[in-house]
Amino acid sequence: MSARSAIGSLLALALLSYSGGSRAQTADSLDSVFERDIAIIVASAHACYRFDIYLALNETQQRRGLMFVRDLPQTTGMLFVYGREAIRSMWMKNTFIPLDIAFTREDGSIINIAYSTEPQSLNSIRSTEPARYVLELNAGVADAFDIAPGSRVLWGPIYSAD
Repeated sequence: MSARSAIGSLLALALLSYSGGSRAQTADSLDSVFERDIAIIVASAHACYRFDIYLALNETQQRRGLMFVRDLPQTTGMLFVYGREAIRSMWMKNTFIPLDIAFTREDGSIINIAYSTEPQSLNSIRSTEPARYVLELNAGVADAFDIAPGSRVLWGPIYSAD
């Protein structure tokens, strides 16, 4: 079985197992502002992880991000979707939980990760090269699941880009 077909099988299995009603409750305000989806992170040849994600698809949603959120389930995150690759910069203003921030190429491969970012900081957190997507996860999740530069985020449009 090729790596692509193995990843496709894992993605299909994860999509079939998705149940919106089984997730832990997060801030109601996120649910009213952001669409939800799932993403699979391929951390290595033998490890894939499923995440519930909020989608920040437009400028208003991207400006808000995870600000004011005080609790996020371990396997929940936010994916910022931009129209093209560019150097991306994030900050933690009004963000109360520490995050791991993964900057991702158009093909879903992770460029760099800012680990355990400081809540409420105004420091700029940047991609080291042009990124199309930015994935925010709870701090410590990247280390716990061995997610690192070179890992791959699979989400609908990213997966079908191959």
